[in-house]
Amino acid sequence: MQKNHLPVLSVKLIVLAALVACGTVVQAAGPDAKQETVPALAATAPVAAPKEVVARVNGVSIDAAELRRAKTVMLRGRPVPPEQQAEIDKQALGQLLSAELLYQAAAKQEVKDLEQQIEAKLAQGKARFGTQEEFVKAIKDLEMEEKDLREYTRRDLLISKFVESEIVPKVKVAEEDIRAFYTQNPDKFSRSESIKASHILIGVDSGAAADEKKKAAEKAAKLRKELAGGADFAALAKGNSTCPSSQQGGDLGFFGKGQMVPAFENAAFSLKPGEISDVVETQFGYHIIKLTEKKAAETISFKEAQPRIEEYLKGQKVNSAVGEYLSEARKTAKIEILLK
Repeated sequence: MQKNHLPVLSVKLIVLAALVACGTVVQAAGPDAKQETVPALAATAPVAAPKEVVARVNGVSIDAAELRRAKTVMLRGRPVPPEQQAEIDKQALGQLLSAELLYQAAAKQEVKDLEQQIEAKLAQGKARFGTQEEFVKAIKDLEMEEKDLREYTRRDLLISKFVESEIVPKVKVAEEDIRAFYTQNPDKFSRSESIKASHILIGVDSGAAADEKKKAAEKAAKLRKELAGGADFAALAKGNSTCPSSQQGGDLGFFGKGQMVPAFENAAFSLKPGEISDVVETQFGYHIIKLTEKKAAETISFKEAQPRIEEYLKGQKVNSAVGEYLSEARKTAKIEILLK
């Protein structure tokens, strides 16, 4: 079992992901990172009066509620010492100013089927919540209503289209730069040993009573015996495993070392393809593991790595280009800072 069972995005971050890119357009940690073009937080969504204005960009107000939202995104729940609060306010306001400048440029363009795109993006975000109540609470925690989220989404899409149409096409990456990155970063292009395995989990809480654990262990032992007698692993997983992977016959896909809890990992990596482990106990319960396939450690070829490197380097250049665009835009914009 994997070490963590956290959702890909928390309830708040699902909403925030539709609103923010923390002042940049492309975020990436390296050529192996999944990259996406995301516009900066669009400013001036409607909020309830009264409003405390903290800045104006060409006459358009940015209020305190927007600043609080921007800080929420930046901090991701991390506490801020009082002596750093002014600097955080400054950084968050800087992002909002940049976002408003981008939006004012983006609002001049026409986007085909904009309303349909807004609906699709909102629906995608809502689908990540268990219930409508959870969705409403998440946006309420951000001092928003659904109409505010719709406005942010509209701005998000317009800025994204502006960057894609006006900035991205001007950015080019030379092949020699791609090859140089590949040569200078060999550690980024090595693939460690990985395996593909399936398992049957008879789940029991680590704090459960002794008799409950005993029953789970006995059930696992019984299933292991059936497997030794020729029973179908996938069928037993579907009928008995308490892991969500049971729907795929217990298939966990490929994983490397460090992705599973130690007891599970040690047992899985010690198997040969086609072998089935004895019952393995972890904090999640009792597992029976079947190894399907092994992939040896290898170096990723330049040909395979080239598209990802190009995307990564292009992302960096797009970031720089957006920064240059904003620097020029600020020279002619009327920006008033009213933050106390």
